[in-house]
Amino acid sequence: MAASRFDAALARVLAHEGGWSDHPADPGGPTNLGVTQATLSAWLGRPATRAEVKALTPASVAPLYRARFWDAVHGDALPAGVDLAVFDLAVNSGVRRAAMALQRAVGVADDGRIGPMTLAAAARAPAARTIRRISADRLAFLQRLSTWPSFGRGWGRRVSEVRAAALAMAASAPTAASKPGWRRAIARLSA
Repeated sequence: MAASRFDAALARVLAHEGGWSDHPADPGGPTNLGVTQATLSAWLGRPATRAEVKALTPASVAPLYRARFWDAVHGDALPAGVDLAVFDLAVNSGVRRAAMALQRAVGVADDGRIGPMTLAAAARAPAARTIRRISADRLAFLQRLSTWPSFGRGWGRRVSEVRAAALAMAASAPTAASKPGWRRAIARLSA
């Protein structure tokens, strides 16, 4: 998958993540463009300041999103649309939870690690069905959170919008198995 798939997915994620926030009910604390102070600190390898979080730009967070989320869920090896659904879930609820939702959606053991078996199953499964299952799994998880009363309306809208965008991407793309990068990605993971 070309960088444009990542770029398009990141643009959608950032539209949902929004700008600066420090909501008292948000356990993430100071956040900008979806990057919490703790995440930025881990990325920088030192404590980040609130001012550094506030100063983040889309260009400055793109490498973090690619490495910590897109690459972590093997976005380049996932079918069109499925990549967005899994990536957005990873950003919002963690890489492991996103991997497990994908695994449950495609019928493989949900160990939280996307490997060759998961990628092969994702390539074989109808993308639209996978996206719908991931979205349903995601919404069910969010509704169980104690912060649902504060953030549920926005989260529900986000899940719905991501599902719609992912389904549109899937409908207009060739199957993952027909793309040359898919087999190489699985071969790298198998090595």
